[in-house]
Amino acid sequence: MDISQTAGWWSLLPPVLAIGLALFTRQVFLSLGLGIASGYLILAGGNPITATFDTIDAAVAVFSDAGNTRVIIFTLVIGALIALIQRSGGVAGFIERLLAWLDRRVKSAESKDQRVLVELMALGMGLLLFIESNISILTVGTLFRPVTDKLGMPREKLAFIADTGSAPSSVLIPFNAWGAYLMGLIAAEGLSQPFSQLVQAAAFNFYPMLIILILLVVILTRRDIGEMKTAEARGTLLRDGAVPMISDEASDIPPAPGATPRALNMILPILTMVVLVPLFLIMTGEGDGWFARMQDGSGSSAILYSTSIAVALAIIIYKAQGVLGVRDSADTAIKGMGGMLPLAILMLLAFALGGLCRTLGTGVFTAEVTSAFLSPALMPALVFLISCFVAFSTGTSWGTFAIMIPIAVPLAASYGIDPSLAIAAAIGGGVFGDHCSPTSDTSIIASMASGSDHIDHIRTQLPYALLAGGLTVAAYLVLGFIYA
Repeated sequence: MDISQTAGWWSLLPPVLAIGLALFTRQVFLSLGLGIASGYLILAGGNPITATFDTIDAAVAVFSDAGNTRVIIFTLVIGALIALIQRSGGVAGFIERLLAWLDRRVKSAESKDQRVLVELMALGMGLLLFIESNISILTVGTLFRPVTDKLGMPREKLAFIADTGSAPSSVLIPFNAWGAYLMGLIAAEGLSQPFSQLVQAAAFNFYPMLIILILLVVILTRRDIGEMKTAEARGTLLRDGAVPMISDEASDIPPAPGATPRALNMILPILTMVVLVPLFLIMTGEGDGWFARMQDGSGSSAILYSTSIAVALAIIIYKAQGVLGVRDSADTAIKGMGGMLPLAILMLLAFALGGLCRTLGTGVFTAEVTSAFLSPALMPALVFLISCFVAFSTGTSWGTFAIMIPIAVPLAASYGIDPSLAIAAAIGGGVFGDHCSPTSDTSIIASMASGSDHIDHIRTQLPYALLAGGLTVAAYLVLGFIYA
């Protein structure tokens, strides 16, 4: 698609309207719906009847993409898994074990030292699970939310930790589907060694490194900024009036009568889910050797398959222990799925908005218009800023990579600048959008996994992302003038 095939400046209206309304009103479902409707009103030439039917059809069309459908089903299945491990006493057992371990290392259960240890453990686990960003988020949120709730940590802080440990590590350590996708885009630009280029780009990919460093400083110093500071000071897990992304049906299921708290009942299904992801990536991928197949594998298929097997294993284990019968497990799973309906609807709306932006050519228009202002010295910083805006507007980092890398690499070549610098700027901007956009799938899942209000998560994380983004722009300006 070239700029003549886009809707021009009108293509910016739907995402800007949806995101602006969501941040201002905190009504994310209504805001996304209005944004989508405005886009189809543009496409319908102002005809409200046609726009209404097209908006409905757009929601249906989301399911024509198998990847979208798998992600939506996955949100329901993970709800079943969370509910089952709570009902089995696994969550209660994990809390007892972890708090007992912490008590041996600090003076009291309410100490700040204990909070620091838990937060560092959560971040470390998220960074280590770089193989798949959503599994990283879900594992951190599911394992640590019960413990952080006991310690009085705001849900927004856990969402920030889970979100920061996922996409940044996935792009800095490219041995995953993110790396394979990026190498494919780089190779398409005629660069003969895409893996080497991606590794070299990691050294210039300042935003992921800075946001992780900022989070480490926040954890160790206990100093927050913006709305996160307010969240820490309020003394409650959630803001008054907050609507957590996981409902009470899925987050407050008591253990079954007579169930003995066992940490193993939580750890074993979660561990199964994590271990199976790389295996299914290999099974769904193509290429010579297991490493190539794993990089080419389908992330949405891998997480759906692994989570479904984890649910089946949990039912078998709990039945064998005599904790839950098959009927009780089925009822619990359905209840957990019901608690995920708000998340499934939000995913549906986010995917519909993303499809609308592709139809309108939002990303292509933004990149083409702003590329006219690029100069050799400003090129890295402006590529980063443009990528930030595209990702923030469209809610997809991968879509941003597909738009910006084909623009950034030729520009770098024409200016005689190292292409790794341009690639890093485009990737970093995409990850920034993942952290700041209410329509980003990773941010949505971080809100779900932590049990946080989604817009509260975005608003509390935004100051840190802007700080890291500002420092990144400064670094790229310096490098731009050096290379130019």
